[in-house]
Formats: sequence, C-alpha cells, structure tokens
Amino acid sequence: MMQTGQTPVTAVTVFHSGGDDAAFGQWSEELLASARSAAGYLSGCTSVRGQDAFEPAVAVTFDGESALDAWLDGSERAEIIGRGHGRGFWSACTDLVLADAAAGVGVFRHEVAPGREDGFLATQVRLGRAAAAQPGYQGTVLLPADRGGEWTSVVRFRTGTQLAHWLRSDERDAALTPLRDTLSRDFSAVSGTTPFGTTVRVQDGRTLMTPNWKSAMLVLAVLYPTVMLLSRFLGPVVDHLGAQPWLALWISQIVSVTAMQWWLMPAASRPFRRWLDPVDGAGARVSVAGAAAILVAYVATLTLFATVHELQFWDYAD
Repeated sequence: MMQTGQTPVTAVTVFHSGGDDAAFGQWSEELLASARSAAGYLSGCTSVRGQDAFEPAVAVTFDGESALDAWLDGSERAEIIGRGHGRGFWSACTDLVLADAAAGVGVFRHEVAPGREDGFLATQVRLGRAAAAQPGYQGTVLLPADRGGEWTSVVRFRTGTQLAHWLRSDERDAALTPLRDTLSRDFSAVSGTTPFGTTVRVQDGRTLMTPNWKSAMLVLAVLYPTVMLLSRFLGPVVDHLGAQPWLALWISQIVSVTAMQWWLMPAASRPFRRWLDPVDGAGARVSVAGAAAILVAYVATLTLFATVHELQFWDYAD
C-alpha cells in the first residue's frame, strides 16, 4: 500500500545487447520476482526485445524512493545480479531513476492508439536506428504499456548537449511524423515536480519550468495555514518549555519547512499537476482555472482563521 505523501518512482536497469534472449528472459524473471516480494513494489516489466534498435532492460516501480533504494541496494538483488554476470548479463550503465532528469537521458511516454501497436513498434525501430547514427548515442530502451496503457521509451546519449542535438535533428523530425500517426495523443516528455511546486520538463532539448507566479501561489496557499496552525498549537508548547522567542521561531520554521518539503507540498501539488506543468498547463484556460481554485483556497483559509476563535493564536489564552 502506498504511503501518504509518497510518489511512485521507476528505475530502469539496462543491460548490454547480444546475449541469449531466452536466457535473459528467464533470468530477468528472477529479478522481477525479487522486486515483487519487496516492500513498496507496484509493478515491473522487461523491455521490448527482438529488435536490434532496442536494449534489454528491466523496469520496476515502487511507491517511493526509500522503498526503491532499499530493493536496489539489497543483498537479494545483488545476488541475482551476480548470477547474471556469470551468465553474461552485464549492466550497460548505472540504474536510471526516471524521476530524475539525468543529463543525456530522454524519457518519453506514448499513448498508442488501439490496433496501431505494430506501426508504433516499427516507427520506434526507425527512431532507434536513426539515433544510433548520432554522436554520443549509447542506447534505447522501449518498455511495454504499463497499467495506464502508456509505453515508455528511454534514449541515452553521453551528454545533455548531444541529446539536445538529436532532439532538434532533421532525422528525428522525419521519424516523428509516422510515429504521431500511431498515437492517441502526442507523446510527452517525463516530468518531475519539486517539493515546492515547480515542475521541470525537457522538451525538444529545452528545459521548461513552471512559471514562478504559479509556484508562488501554491506555496502561499500551503504556507499560510501551516504557519497559523503552528503558531496556535506548537507555539504555546515551545513557550511553556521556556524557549526564547528567537529559538521558538527557529523551531517553528524547522517544523514548517520539514512538513512542507515532505508531506504538505507534495500532497497539494498532486491535484494541480496539470496546472503546474509548463507544457500541459501553459494554456490560458488551464492557467486561469487553476489560479481561480487557489484563490478560492485563499478565501477559505482566511475566513477560517478570521472566524474560528480557537484557531486564533494571538487570542488563545482568552
């Protein structure tokens, strides 16, 4: 069961090509079985094989980074990886955590139209072979559709500059036209939202971020009630313990920043994910709707603290 405040995170382990596909399939099932038995496991799969354009890989998704790290660093996985080495299955790179925007790594999600899977695979092969001719190319992984029906492609280059060159290349543009014909909607680059409401996306070689005014609006919507509640309930406790005002304020700020970083801001960002997205939320209609929702939250919290005497820290002793 997913823990509150946790965000699912996926890791992809890429292996060198050229081995026995059947043997790799059997061994990779051992690796997936180990992940399934670990706490926090959500899903896992092996990559698409049988095409020289794709690398063999195993992808696993856990309900948070701590659970994922525990499995990646665990002794059981290390033993299975060791047995894989004995059979010739060696990692081609460090484990790729898709929540992080690693330099030189592009991650793309595709919603394939029903009945067009064969055409999609053919265009992915064409893209992989075109990318292989570019400087710094290291490999492509294609993951089959997940529980949400989206395929994921991961392309690796030695540097971010080389990836950006590929994303802007004529060869890629030529291959994208038939690819889009196989999709229900245009593909998207995987994005990640920071704890303080900024979503980062890499699209066409450019790094795009949530506009500052949106991040500031969301932070204020969470910060105001957090400070008010801490002043009302934590403040008296700290004062009773004899802390000086300068120390009491410092303690309150530690608690507020910690709560916002790991719990409050991730929870508040979730319903506003599209609004915060610098691509999906760039339209005027989405921007206005999200801003209006946050303004309603402002009014609600201001009304709450203005009218409920028990929450008014300046008057709590009366």
